[in-house]
Amino acid sequence: MTLISSLAIIAFAALIHASFQLSVSVLTLMSGHAIGKRTAHSRLLRLVTGFTVGVGVMTMLLVTFTAYLAANVFGVHLPMVLWALVCGVLVGVGISVWRFYYRPGRGTTLWVPRTVALHLNERSKATKRSAEAFGLGLSTVTGEILFVAAPIIVSALVLIQLSPMWQLVGILLYTIISLSPLLIVSALIGSGHKLSHIQRWRETNKHFLQFAAGSGLLVLGAYVYVEQVITVTVTAAGGR
Repeated sequence: MTLISSLAIIAFAALIHASFQLSVSVLTLMSGHAIGKRTAHSRLLRLVTGFTVGVGVMTMLLVTFTAYLAANVFGVHLPMVLWALVCGVLVGVGISVWRFYYRPGRGTTLWVPRTVALHLNERSKATKRSAEAFGLGLSTVTGEILFVAAPIIVSALVLIQLSPMWQLVGILLYTIISLSPLLIVSALIGSGHKLSHIQRWRETNKHFLQFAAGSGLLVLGAYVYVEQVITVTVTAAGGR
């Protein structure tokens, strides 16, 4: 796998991560509660910034820890069966996103465990300080781990095959791209856009985002399978 293709896989996986909506949902929910309490705009921006930083830190930690764990368990030369298993997970999660990501009905209610949803809802109501928003951002990423784990794992496996400098670049690339929806929503909130307009756009385009996330996982699984399983097998057979 070349450096360009490795970074492309990481960037594409991060785009898939970015298409998941739990972090944006919690951010808008927290901001809505803060605005309803007539929170000063400067404090609202600190809450939004703290939340976004928390999501970014947790995402970076998950990618780094997964890569570290994989490197210690499997080493740099990953077994082909592991790549095949990861591709199967990508396809399985992609199909699940197609079918189950949003709960039936109007609105943008996501399929996450109800205990997690209630916890995040209560935390978003009680968040008044930037440190609390930071902690809420950390817990929000883990609340959607069933979905974001797939792109994180494949990115981590690609990362451990790069040199240390490019590993750092890959981690930062993944984190920044996966944060792009939060950065956009944060900028909209900071510039005074109404949350109702943001929420209306999300509801109108939720099926497109759901289809894009599921399809992206299927495409990524197919590409990685061809790159790491079929191509390696054919090359090995041709060298005999």
